[in-house]
Amino acid sequence: MFKPTFWGVLTTSLLLFTGAVKAQQFGGNPPSVKWKEINTPAARVIYPVGMDSAGQRVNSIIQQANNAIKPTIGFKQRQINIVLQNQLINTNGYVGLAPFRSEFYLTPAQNSFGLGTILPVDQLTLHEFRHVQQYNNSDVGLTRLLHTLFGEGGQVLAYGLAVPNWFAEGDAVYNETLLTTQGRGRLPYFFNGYRSLWAAGKNYSWMKLRNGSYRDYVPDWYPLGYMLISYGRDSYGSDIWRKVNHDAAAYKSLIYPFQNALKKHTGQEYIAFRTAALNHFKSQLLTPGLQKGAQQYKNSQHFIGNQEFPAFANDNTVIYRRSSYTQRPAFVMRKGDNERIIRLSDFTVDSYFHYNNGQIVYASRRPDARWSYREYNELKVIDVKTGSQRQLTAKTKYFAPAFNADNSRIVAVDVPASGRYSLHILNANNGKLITAVPNPANLLYTYPKFYNNDQIISAVRRQDGKTSIALVNISSGKVDELTTADMAPKAFPVVRGDTVYFSATSGINDKLFALTINNRKLYEMQGDSLMNYIGNYQPAVGNKKLAWISFSAFGYQLHQADKKNLAFNPVDALPPLPDFQVASLKQDSSTNLLASIHTQVLPAKKYPKFTRPFNFHSLVPYLDDPEYSFSLLGENILNTFQSELSFNYNRNEGYKQFGFNTIYGALFPYLFGSVNYTLDRRDFGFDQNRNAVEVNWNETNLQAGLQIPLSFAGGRNTTRFTYTSSINYSINDVKQVAFKNALPNNTYLNNSITISNQVAKPYQLINPQLAQSLTLTYRNTINNLGAHQLLASGTFYFPGLVKTHSLVFNVAHQRRDRNYSIFSNQLPFSRGYTSDNLYRLYKAGVNYHFPIAYPDAGVANLVYLMRLRGNLFYDYTHGKDFYRSGAAFKADFRSAGAELYFDTQWFNESSITFGLRYTYLLDNDIFGGRGRNRFTLILPLSIF
Repeated sequence: MFKPTFWGVLTTSLLLFTGAVKAQQFGGNPPSVKWKEINTPAARVIYPVGMDSAGQRVNSIIQQANNAIKPTIGFKQRQINIVLQNQLINTNGYVGLAPFRSEFYLTPAQNSFGLGTILPVDQLTLHEFRHVQQYNNSDVGLTRLLHTLFGEGGQVLAYGLAVPNWFAEGDAVYNETLLTTQGRGRLPYFFNGYRSLWAAGKNYSWMKLRNGSYRDYVPDWYPLGYMLISYGRDSYGSDIWRKVNHDAAAYKSLIYPFQNALKKHTGQEYIAFRTAALNHFKSQLLTPGLQKGAQQYKNSQHFIGNQEFPAFANDNTVIYRRSSYTQRPAFVMRKGDNERIIRLSDFTVDSYFHYNNGQIVYASRRPDARWSYREYNELKVIDVKTGSQRQLTAKTKYFAPAFNADNSRIVAVDVPASGRYSLHILNANNGKLITAVPNPANLLYTYPKFYNNDQIISAVRRQDGKTSIALVNISSGKVDELTTADMAPKAFPVVRGDTVYFSATSGINDKLFALTINNRKLYEMQGDSLMNYIGNYQPAVGNKKLAWISFSAFGYQLHQADKKNLAFNPVDALPPLPDFQVASLKQDSSTNLLASIHTQVLPAKKYPKFTRPFNFHSLVPYLDDPEYSFSLLGENILNTFQSELSFNYNRNEGYKQFGFNTIYGALFPYLFGSVNYTLDRRDFGFDQNRNAVEVNWNETNLQAGLQIPLSFAGGRNTTRFTYTSSINYSINDVKQVAFKNALPNNTYLNNSITISNQVAKPYQLINPQLAQSLTLTYRNTINNLGAHQLLASGTFYFPGLVKTHSLVFNVAHQRRDRNYSIFSNQLPFSRGYTSDNLYRLYKAGVNYHFPIAYPDAGVANLVYLMRLRGNLFYDYTHGKDFYRSGAAFKADFRSAGAELYFDTQWFNESSITFGLRYTYLLDNDIFGGRGRNRFTLILPLSIF
C-alpha cells in the first residue's frame, strides 16, 4: 500500500472515519424495546427481550469456537459488544471500530443460493466474529501507535491503509465455510460473478477488479478474497494469513505493507500470487460451454441489465422484472420483440414477484417513518392491463407472495420480529388473514406456491440448514418432504400440473430440476440451451415453453426453449456440495466445528440503555489553515447518545475554543445541546476619536434544542422531513469597557424545516431524475436587539437531454432586519464572488450535469478514476441594502462557468469525489478580489 504523508493521514482519517459512522443508524430503535445481555470475556451479546434463544446461540458459538480458530489469526482478545437487531427485513451484519461494536440483522433471505441455508444467527456469528479476531490482532506496531494517539479512529485509518478489504471478507467467508458443511465458499452462486467475466473474456485490470465500474459489472471483493485466502492456506499453511496480517498491520514495511508481508511469508510477488490463485479457480469454473454462451455478446459490450423472475402470460408473451445501471426497476411485458412497461416497481428487498390471471403480486419494502431499525414488507397487487396498483397489507413482514389458481387467495411467508416463521393464507381482495399454517418445527418456507386449495408446495429450510422441496398441508401444517433434505440449496419452485420445477445446486453449477409429485421422481433438465449458461434459475413454465434466467457479465439474462427440446434425466439424489479443490477445508482441526457446538444457557440480565453513555473512542484532528482542531468523539453501544469534546485554535485571530456537543436519539424527538467557550476573540473597532482600537473579549455560547427526523420511504419515492428548533444564548465578556455595548449578550431562536423528495437513482446516473429539496430557516433574537433572519432555498432535479444527464435548478431568498447583521450569511451566493450579508438577497441558478468519460483506470493502487463528469452553470444573485446615510444600494452578481468532477476510489476502498471549478464573473466583485476569472478546488461533497 502507499505510504501517506502525515497531512494525508489526517485527511484520510477523517474520510475513513466518516464512512465508518455512516454504517450505523443513530437512534434506530423505539424506547419500547427492552434489552438483555449475556456478558463473557470474549463478547457481550445484547438482544431484545424475547430473543433469548438467539442471544444464547450467538454466545455459545463464540465461546466454543473462539479458541479453536485463534491459531490462524492470532491470540489477542478484546471484548466486543454485539447487538442483535430483529426488526429489519434483510440478513446482514458488520463489525466496526470507532466504536468497537457489531450488529447482526437476523431476518433470513428467501434466496437460498445467495448466503446459503445455514441459520442467519449461526452464519453471522461465524463470519462477523472472525472480523472481531482480525481487528484484535491487527492492533500492533504502527497501527497500535495510531490507536494510542487517536483512539479507534486511528486504528481504522492504519488498518484500512495497510490491509485490503478483500482480506477481511475473504478470511471471514473462509471461516464460515471451514466451520460448517456449507458456507459461501461451497456455493457455485458465490462465484458466478468471476465465472461470468472469465466466460466473456473480460480481462479487467487488478484495480478495476478492486474498485468497480459505472459501465461494466464487476464482482465485489467477497469472492475475490475467498479465492485468494483459500489458495494461500492450501499453498502455505493454515497460519499464513496470521503472519501476513500481523506484519502488514504493524507496518514492517512502510511502503506497500501488505504486499511486502505477503512476499516475505510466501516467497511470491503479489501479482504472481493473485494470478495463481485466480487461475486455480478459473481452471475449475470455466468450461467451454460457458464461453460459447457468452459469444452472443460483443467483446466491447458493457453491462446491459437484469431480467428476472419470468412468467408466461401465454407462450408468446412473457412478463419479467427489468432493471439496469440507467433504468429504474420495472415490470415489463414482452411479446416478440415488443416490450411494454407495465409499471415501475416500488422499493423492494428482492426482485421476486408472482404473476397469475392478469395480476402481479409482490412485497414492497417500507422503512418505519421514525425508527430506522424497523422495516416492513407490504404486499402490492398490480393490474397488468391498466398498470394500476393497490396496497393489500400494511405494517406486515411478508415475503414471496403467490396467488392461488383463481386469484382469490395469496400465500406468503411471514417473518415476524419474534423469529417464529409461518405461512399465511390471505384474502386476495382485502389482505385479511384467513389462516396461519401451523409450524411447530419453525421451518423457514421459501417461495411457496399453491398446489391446490389445501396444500402448498415450498422450498423448506430446516433449523440444521438442510433443504428440501416439500408439500405442506394448510390446515394441519404437516410437512411431506418430496426430495431428500440435504445442504444443497433449492429455490424458485413453480407448479405445473403435478410437476414441480425448481433450481438446485448440483456439482459446480446451479441447475434446473423437475419433480413429479405423485411418484416423487426427480429429474435433471438437460439440453444444449441449458448447458452454456452460468447457473439456471427462476424457471417459468408455459404450455409448450420453458423460460429461465442465467447469470452473465452483462446481467441476469432471460432464456426460452421449447419443452420438446429438453430432456428429463432421472437422478436419485443431488451430489454433495463442491469444495473447489480447497484441500485445507478438510484438513483443519476446526473442520465442521459447528456440528459439535451445543447451545449453552448462561445467565442473562437486563442491559441498561444508558450504559457507558459517553464511551469516547476516537480523537479526530482537523487541519484546515487557519483552523486547527481536535475532537474527542463518543457514542454509546446502542447508538442513541453521541457526544463530542473539542478544542479549536484559529491562527489568524489567535482565539482558543473549548466545546462540548451532544445529541440523544432514543426518544422522539431527538434532544441536543452544546456548550462552547472561546478565549481571546479579537477584532477592531473605533473609539470616539475614530481611531482604530483592538477589541478583545471572551465568548460563551449555549445551545439546547430538539429535532424531529422523519423518513417516508414508501412506494417509488423517498421523502424526508426534518424539523429542528433550538434556543441559543451567547455571553460576551468584553475587556474594554467602552465596547461592552457594541457586543451585547444575545439570546435567539433557530428554527428550520427541511423537506426532500426523490425517486430511486439508478447506479450510473449522477443525480436522481426527479428530486426536490426545500429548506426554510428562521432565526430571531428574543431580547431588545430585535434581530432576525429568514432563509428559504430549494433545489430541483430533472432529467437532461440524455438519460445520464441531469438538469438542476436552485433558488434562494434571504432577508434580515434592517439594523443588525448578527446572523451570518447562509445564502448560497453566486459562485466565484465574495459574498456579503446584505439586507435582501435573491438567488437563482441552473446546472447541467453530464458524464464525460469512464476511464476505469488507476495508479499504483493509490487512486482509481471511475468517472469524469462535468457541470455547466449559471448563477444570478441580486442584493439590496441600506447604508447608514440611508442611501439605497443594490447590485447584481452574475457568474457562469464549468465544473469538472472526479469520481475516484482511494487505496482501492474509499470513494471520494472532488472537482475543479472555473468561474467567469459577469459583474464586478465589489466585496472581494479583482479580475473576472476565478479557479476553485471543490472539496468532497454529497447530495442531500
